Amino acid sequence: MVAYTTTPSDVEMGQEEKTMVLVEKKSSTGWIWTMSVALLTVALCLGGIQLFALYWSRKPESMTQPGQTETLVKKDTVEKDPHYTLSRISSKAKAAIHLEGYEGGESLPEQLQWRIDQGQAFAQGGFKLDNNQIVIPQTGLYFVYSQASFRVSCSDGDEEDAGKHITPLSHRIWRYSDSIGSKASLMSAVRSVCQNTAQEDVYSDGQGWYNAIYLGAVFQLNKGDQLRTETNQLSELETDEGRTFFGVFAL
Repeated sequence: MVAYTTTPSDVEMGQEEKTMVLVEKKSSTGWIWTMSVALLTVALCLGGIQLFALYWSRKPESMTQPGQTETLVKKDTVEKDPHYTLSRISSKAKAAIHLEGYEGGESLPEQLQWRIDQGQAFAQGGFKLDNNQIVIPQTGLYFVYSQASFRVSCSDGDEEDAGKHITPLSHRIWRYSDSIGSKASLMSAVRSVCQNTAQEDVYSDGQGWYNAIYLGAVFQLNKGDQLRTETNQLSELETDEGRTFFGVFAL
């Protein structure tokens, strides 16, 4: 608001010839009104931000990118089945191979044999299976993995001897490379079963002990390298689809 006051002109001039001078004064009520409007604006902005955050926190589905729906639906399946997970990952790689295993054969009776034409097995990007070995197509980083599953009978039909002997299970991946001039062990694991068959265990269903040995890690491999497995207790192998496998994919 604006108030006006009068000031006298030159004192030597007559009273009739006084000049009116307008002087603007700032009212304190105007300053209070301006501050009130500013505070109200800030409060409205903060309230809007909180409402926006609350709205989006209750609708996570709307933020899901195309193609993620299938992943969310199959989350439980992936977590429970490593074979499914590895086959899905390797199938999306540019260069990959995934093999299914079976017990022995006429050509290699003392080895766990691998097949490229069974179950979810496949090969792409230059990988090939040659003489039961995976041949690396190009030099680079690769994830190498394998699993061997066993069903071991501990009692041998004699209940008195149950739990008195230990059966060792082993699974290993070998690498043959011209660059090193010999073979080298990439990964290996050993597990013992039948330590105490008298006590019930989640791995036993009355038909023997079920055990799986899994191997997996990243390696720098060269073109032409050959990978093969070595497994004991071949007669105890479980070769149903998805239980024994061997694979490599490029990173």
